[in-house]
Amino acid sequence: MNYEHWRHYARGWLLHVFGREEQAFNEYAAAYRLKPDDVQAARHLASIAAHKQQYDVADKWFVETLRLAPDDADTRFNHGFVLGQAGRSREAIATFAEAVRLKPSLDRAWYGMGLAHARLGEHAAAAAAFAKSIELQPMNAEGFYQWGMACHHANQPDQVKTIVGRLAGFDPKHAIKLVKDAERPDLVHLIPEEVRRFFEGSRQ
Repeated sequence: MNYEHWRHYARGWLLHVFGREEQAFNEYAAAYRLKPDDVQAARHLASIAAHKQQYDVADKWFVETLRLAPDDADTRFNHGFVLGQAGRSREAIATFAEAVRLKPSLDRAWYGMGLAHARLGEHAAAAAAFAKSIELQPMNAEGFYQWGMACHHANQPDQVKTIVGRLAGFDPKHAIKLVKDAERPDLVHLIPEEVRRFFEGSRQ
């Protein structure tokens, strides 16, 4: 056992727990230099950089983590998120696609893929990805909203109507937002009147 490596790693872990991210990063980096196959240290380095919105640094460490653990679907999702935040939507889509290939039930990767397609103006592809995320996580109101907006931009009015009806059943606030943002006043009747009055009154 490389005790010097574990000393740095353990110190990094404790500092990380107590929120001292910069010092934790330095300790994890020292641990990694001593043991370049330490996937956990690489993963922590990526996570800290992402949390600090240092996306270029995070990208580097996610690439390194995936070199060591290429079948880690959750790390691929996190990498895709960082790529999306960095404005690299096309790369994010490819990374999310690999995440769901490895773990088809990873709803947040389908959702991230939808957001990335939407940023590129690929609304039909975004709608398909959001639909898959909702299939896996049917109580995600924000997911329903994004799906509805993607369908609106993809000129799928009947699907928007279906989504508003489903959303009104468990989160009328998001349903009202979708009706307004998609400019579909013809669908307001799908939301119970007393609910509409409540939310409209709360904004006054």
